[in-house]
Amino acid sequence: MNALVININAPRYLWTKVVSARFPGWSTGPGTLLSLKEVPEPQIPGPSWVRIGTILSGICGSDLAVIRCKGSLYLSALTSFPFTPGHEVYGEVIETGDQVTGFGPGDRVVIEPALGCVVRGFSEPCPPCAEGRYANCLRVAEGDIPVGLQTGFCHSVPGGWGAQMVAHESQLYRVPDSFTPEAAVLIEPFSCALHGVLTAGVRRKDRVLVIGCGAIGLLTIAALRTLVPGCDITAMARYPHQRALAQELGARHVVSDGTDGYPSLAEVAGAKIRPIDFGKPVVIGGFPVVFECVGTSSALDDATRWASESGTVVMQGMPSGPKADLTPVWYKQLRLKGSYAYGVEKYRGRKVKTFDLALDFMTRNGLSNSLAGLVRHRFPLHRYREAIDTALRAGRLGGVKTVFDLQNGAPG
Repeated sequence: MNALVININAPRYLWTKVVSARFPGWSTGPGTLLSLKEVPEPQIPGPSWVRIGTILSGICGSDLAVIRCKGSLYLSALTSFPFTPGHEVYGEVIETGDQVTGFGPGDRVVIEPALGCVVRGFSEPCPPCAEGRYANCLRVAEGDIPVGLQTGFCHSVPGGWGAQMVAHESQLYRVPDSFTPEAAVLIEPFSCALHGVLTAGVRRKDRVLVIGCGAIGLLTIAALRTLVPGCDITAMARYPHQRALAQELGARHVVSDGTDGYPSLAEVAGAKIRPIDFGKPVVIGGFPVVFECVGTSSALDDATRWASESGTVVMQGMPSGPKADLTPVWYKQLRLKGSYAYGVEKYRGRKVKTFDLALDFMTRNGLSNSLAGLVRHRFPLHRYREAIDTALRAGRLGGVKTVFDLQNGAPG
């Protein structure tokens, strides 16, 4: 079968890093990390596993960071190579192991990618898994499968950038018949957005700033409007279609990104701006909660400046920049909080899995249809270079989420 494969060694890594920095469109060219290969169909690792035919698989910002060698090497120790990426997955069950009881061939499913203790074959969970934080499993390098923090970052658990993949029964969620494929493939990133909002402690009538209106930023706006309908949402967006979508999904105010938007933000927040000789100005006041949804050092600089004293900055985007000025964190006594993946959440006095919340919320009030509209570009696997380039330039091309279509020969 055909699959996209990432393999890494020192020459490939250095070549990809240099080429991607100077010529982003060549980041998938010859000699780089990503290539299309003919690989064997994946085999079910055990009796509680299933084999899945991929229908749609999203291209995430974290995937792009790996492909371009722009991300931190920190997570390379939690990954086994070579691997097939793709953790935003919608597919159909093809085959089940002998002990699978909840799913059968033909079921439409999405995958919760975290490879925690249950997936790895441990009967006794580690402390994070016991608390429902299985994305932070302490046995990520142990058990029945190789090291890998998620599906799509593990050698023997390939992701959705291939015709077929495998998953443990505990990772599966059945997709409602009312969901379109485009809505289904967004369940995973919407779950990430919900997790970030729930852990931030946003309160009714809080002023909230969302920096960046790509896929994760827009999904964070939708999550805020769903979970805390009384909060006042302001968004920083670069492109006109992003500004329109941000307002449609619940932002009350939308301003330009970067320092161009600073005067408008000051007016919304009732803050004061103090210019300095070099660099971005200092902000006095701001927003009690700020979501950084870009993953760059510049966006994090904006976030820490615009968080009000004793406020909270939530890092929703995977960090890619090595430098950020953390002086505002110290001076304003901010709470800088990472938001990774999902798990078991506390919601209205009960514990519930983030994916179940996402499915519930997306089923209500036509939200699944609203979110499905964020999928604007689809490509077959063999056009992967064009797909990656489109994902990198999504904003300039009027897009948000780019996906691989592995069944219908998508026109792109």
